[in-house]
Amino acid sequence: MSHITNRQHLKNMLEDLKKEDFHKFCHQLLDRRDEPRVRRNRVEGKGFLDITDVLVSTFTESGAVDVAVEILRQIGCNDDADRLVKDTCGQSSKPVSGSTASPSGGNKMETDKHFVDKHKVQLIKRVSNIGPILDELFDHDVVQQECYDKIRALATSQEKIRELYCGPLKAAGVKGKDVFYKLLEEHESYLIDDLKKNN
Repeated sequence: MSHITNRQHLKNMLEDLKKEDFHKFCHQLLDRRDEPRVRRNRVEGKGFLDITDVLVSTFTESGAVDVAVEILRQIGCNDDADRLVKDTCGQSSKPVSGSTASPSGGNKMETDKHFVDKHKVQLIKRVSNIGPILDELFDHDVVQQECYDKIRALATSQEKIRELYCGPLKAAGVKGKDVFYKLLEEHESYLIDDLKKNN
């Protein structure tokens, strides 16, 4: 496994952005509505090293990846977002600093590990009604068009769920997983009840 840290991957990504895209990234970072917010004086006129420090200090290394991927997709830098997800595989998608458990309750574990992460293996094996779940994830912007088409083209439900975990759910972070969890409750209620009982 790579020994490069999330901070280094973030730094490399920001350094490789075109000047115009870097400015868009900074502008979008300031426009974020979710807490914690980033102050304008920490971003304006700063270079990629300073922005990397701001991301990590505000959201933690793991949370910063999720925020960066979210912003990259918002400004149309999908290739950069996909590359960052791939480079940080297995290291992102943890709750960002200041986040709290979702009002839905049962989707977060006592250890703060998300329900869909804790039961990943069972969900990959046992979810069968993936079609409508994928459609609604697309409607909620958790899955983007290109990735949606790629997943739909896969042969089995297991392959589709596995690809969902490796790409869109990793990039979407806790909010995306909350949406996924609610859709599982709606479309795979017996499976979710069984997993809760065996928790």
